[in-house]
Parts: sequence; structure tokens; C-alpha cells
Amino acid sequence: MSLAVFLELVEIKAKTASVMPFFIGICFSWYNYRSLHLGLVLLFFISMFVFNMAVDILDNYNDYHHASEIHDYREKTNIIGREKLNVRLVFWMMIAMIIFSALLGIVIAMIVGWPFLLMGVFCYFVGVFYSSGPRPLSSLPLGEFFSGFTMGFMISLLCVYLNTYQIFQWNIVTLASIFLISLPNTLWIANLMLANNICDLEEDENNNRFTLVHYLGKPRAIQLFTWMNVIAFLSIVLAVVFQIAPWTFLLTFLILPFVYKQVALFRKKQIKTETFICAIRILAVGALAQVVTFAIIFI
Repeated sequence: MSLAVFLELVEIKAKTASVMPFFIGICFSWYNYRSLHLGLVLLFFISMFVFNMAVDILDNYNDYHHASEIHDYREKTNIIGREKLNVRLVFWMMIAMIIFSALLGIVIAMIVGWPFLLMGVFCYFVGVFYSSGPRPLSSLPLGEFFSGFTMGFMISLLCVYLNTYQIFQWNIVTLASIFLISLPNTLWIANLMLANNICDLEEDENNNRFTLVHYLGKPRAIQLFTWMNVIAFLSIVLAVVFQIAPWTFLLTFLILPFVYKQVALFRKKQIKTETFICAIRILAVGALAQVVTFAIIFI
């Protein structure tokens, strides 16, 4: 297996979805608590990143096995079939990654406490059943919610808890603050899956995957895609108003013309090979802009 094929198998291009919520959690921790535990943060980053790669391998692995034989998805679209990868090798690679990341997570939980373990178990449950079981989460209208909530909110929450576990308070104000600061990423990650499902509607239905787009219909799904971008920017304003982020966070609005252009391109046509990249660009640029405009206050 070449490096290029491996990177496609683990969908390295989509890793912004997990990396940027992690950095938002770090920025939030330092700005609001002046607390960082760099050693624990590094272990968590490795565990999170490896598990995220394993989940993407699992997604490709399950799609390969569940694909209907009357269509050419398995042989021409799915990377395992298209590149003629050893299925057994792919499986054991995935298992090794999951075990390795879980062991790191257990080590961290032994240091910071059981709340980290419980949150981690939830994330692992969603990650595994996202594409596994008789009715995977990704094939249900719940897919966008679980992907956005787990990768957008939970990763930031885990990071904040990890950095502040000695003083962390489990109350509505704390959780609402973390939810608000993570909301743009949560929505943009959910939009990534929504855009994918919009582009793949016919193929998904042929493979008995009835996603949110199937129930909403394409026109309403596209409207939802648009409105989630609007709400993402509104939440940035609210984060500054409630003083959980610095005023520099508002500089994220400098990317608004770029996001508007990408949304317009996607609304015009929904073709996987041409415009799905718009959702990826919005997530990548938007998430990076948030981290930079948040962290600039520390310079």
C-alpha cells in the first residue's frame, strides 16, 4: 500500500474536522482558565487523531462490504476495491489503531478521572457505529447530528476538561460556553456530511442508505446547508458578546466573502467531484480562521 493510497484510505483531507476543534479547546482553556497540560494534551491529540483515522478506515471497510453488487461502487468508487487492497490487512490495521488509541485514552483517564473515560466511550461508540451495524448512524437521518456533535463539540469539551480537570465545573454555564465556542465547527462538520449526502443521494438510495437528505429532499437540504453557515457566523458574534472569546474572534468575518462564494457554488450544482470540495473548503478555512483569530490575542 503506497503512502498516497493510505492517506486516501484514512481520508487525511478531512482531518480538519478533528484537529481544529482540538485547537479551539486549547484556546478556550487558556483564555478562560489560564490552564494547559501540554503532556496530556499531546497524548490526547495522538489518541484522537489515530482513532479518527481508524474510523475513516472502518467507514471505507463497511461501505466496501455493504455495497450492492448490482452497482459498481465497490469496484470503481470505494478505495479498497478500486486499489485492490488486501481486505484482511485493512481490517487488522484498523483494529490496531483502535486498540492503540483506546489504550492511550485509558492512560489519560487514569490521570484526569472517570468523566474523561465516559466521554471517550461515547465518542468511541459513535465512531464505531457511525458506519457499523445493521443500521449505521451514517445511513440514518441522525448522521449529521452525531458527526457534528461528536467531532465539533465533544472534542473541544474533552480538550477543555483535560486542561482544567482540577477546577472544571459540570454546570449549565460551563457546558453552554463550550457548546457556543464549538458551534461553528459543529455546524461545519455536520455540513460536510450533509453536502456529501446531497451529492450522493441517488447512490445512497441504491445502496439502501436513507439519510437526512432522503427525507428532506434536495431543495430543503440545500437550504439547511445554507442556514447552518449563517448560524455558524452568528455564534461567533455571541461568543464575543458573552465574553468567552476575545474581540479578535470577530476577525473570522474576514472570510465571509469566501464562505458566501463557496455556498453559492454548492447551491448552483451538487456534484461530488466538482462541488463537494466547497464544504471541505468552508470547514478548513473557517476552522483555521477561528483558531488564528482566537489565538492572536495571546501574542
